[in-house]
Amino acid sequence: MAEKYGNIKKVYPYARLAGEKLRAYKLVLDTIPTQKGRKSYIKKAEKELEKQFGDEIKDLTYSQGKILIKLIYRETGNSTFDIVKELRGGFTAFIWQTLATIFGYDLKTHYDPGGSDQAIEQIVLMIEAGAI
Repeated sequence: MAEKYGNIKKVYPYARLAGEKLRAYKLVLDTIPTQKGRKSYIKKAEKELEKQFGDEIKDLTYSQGKILIKLIYRETGNSTFDIVKELRGGFTAFIWQTLATIFGYDLKTHYDPGGSDQAIEQIVLMIEAGAI
């Protein structure tokens, strides 16, 4: 449990940030009238995120990566696969899912706070309450 706590505490800020960034990006994307403009904006945002967080995300352990995928779902209400599909298209989402599967991840993972992810949810609620 202590290891899971440490993993959640490490990746939870990234999941929160992902939710915030995604909401901000969607607001801007809704104002861009052309598909070409939207693609350009998304590419720029990707480069910015890669520069800012790429090394940190690449240094996550396998367990931390799996938890991050679940917590991104918790923060956004969408699987990582669905987010990539919406922003980059179905083919790109398929490619990323295939690569993720090779490394043991599933971008289509959902978050079940009352079931299999109950321990994660309890730890997140304690973090949000400032208890830990």
